[in-house]
Amino acid sequence: MSQEPQTAAVPTADEADDESVREIQVLEFKLGDETYCVDIEYVSEIVDKGSLTAVPNAPDYVDGVMDLRGRTTSIVNPKALLNVDTGDGEAKRIVIFDSNKFEDDAAIGWLVDEVFQVVRVSMDEIEEPPLEKDDSIEGVIKRDGDLVIWISPVNAVAQQ
Repeated sequence: MSQEPQTAAVPTADEADDESVREIQVLEFKLGDETYCVDIEYVSEIVDKGSLTAVPNAPDYVDGVMDLRGRTTSIVNPKALLNVDTGDGEAKRIVIFDSNKFEDDAAIGWLVDEVFQVVRVSMDEIEEPPLEKDDSIEGVIKRDGDLVIWISPVNAVAQQ
């Protein structure tokens, strides 16, 4: 007896595209008393805060540079960059961004208080940012009774 092969339902190209647009993955982290997130597509890795070398005449939002596997990486303090109240948080981790995502292939990391998790977010959960003039804010995500601010690292650095 021969059986015909069974085929699984394969989504059409339109359905597959629709699914990828409806959800994104974000990395959530803490700055001061607030929770922020960035699209995981921008993140290269997360490292512990090490010693930083100060850079004379650097903008006030640059805390210094560090050698990360042979590449000089600028370490940005997003609290200064985004005018965030510092709260009681102490920066302990650095989120390193994919340099290919930046126009000048800059090696950049953000000093954050704590890294929480990577989560999937439905596009339905994202609200428009309250301020139209700030391109660094992609949107606001309401989750578990809290607000998570979705930041574009490329736009945040480019605005400076």
